[in-house]
Amino acid sequence: MTPQPIVALDVPSLADARALVDKLGAGADFYKVGLQLFTAEGPRVVEWLHGEGKRVFLDLKLHDIPSTVSKAAASAMRMKVALLTIHGLGGEAMVRAAVDGAGKDTGVLVVTVLTSMDAAAAGAALGRPLDSVSGEVLRLAAVAAAAGAHGVVCAGTECAAVRGEFGERLSPLVPGIRTASVGGDDQSRVVTPEEAAAAGAAYVVIGRAVTAAGDPRSAFDGVLTRLA
Repeated sequence: MTPQPIVALDVPSLADARALVDKLGAGADFYKVGLQLFTAEGPRVVEWLHGEGKRVFLDLKLHDIPSTVSKAAASAMRMKVALLTIHGLGGEAMVRAAVDGAGKDTGVLVVTVLTSMDAAAAGAALGRPLDSVSGEVLRLAAVAAAAGAHGVVCAGTECAAVRGEFGERLSPLVPGIRTASVGGDDQSRVVTPEEAAAAGAAYVVIGRAVTAAGDPRSAFDGVLTRLA
């Protein structure tokens, strides 16, 4: 199955988001709204995207007590977002609360290990050494599955392991897609579009590979070809 491409609107304002969406045209119909844009513009950017006929992945990586996360997920559900992220380190009760709050139409994705981290950085953050990133990703994926989450966010380097362990039970979303070297890149575990598709990604988030290109529409079309 070809992964669904999601374009990252990692821009500072609604005006910048509009400009990028206009450049990409009708071919791009699924967009990520993350912390930068949502804290600047709030729900109106989601409303605008829906008005343009686009689906929205709200990437807020929620992490709080279960009741608070449940209420935030319910707010996301009322905004009719397709996907919402929460942190797996919040534990099974928090993930289950998010799933309950989001309802059946907003898929909850559990963030495992950020793609900016290698094993050493992740181990330092957790306060315990990690033999591999993959083991921690699978541990948190098990939390996601037990709590009824739609899927997980993981690097392409761990996606095949998630598919092997959980099959169709969890839908992996893979960020950190790269088509060429990106100067000043802060990602540690990246893959190409072909590698993400081969690993079994259900969704891929496409950021700088498209948004930093001189011709974003052509770059997006190129990524689609490589995902097929």
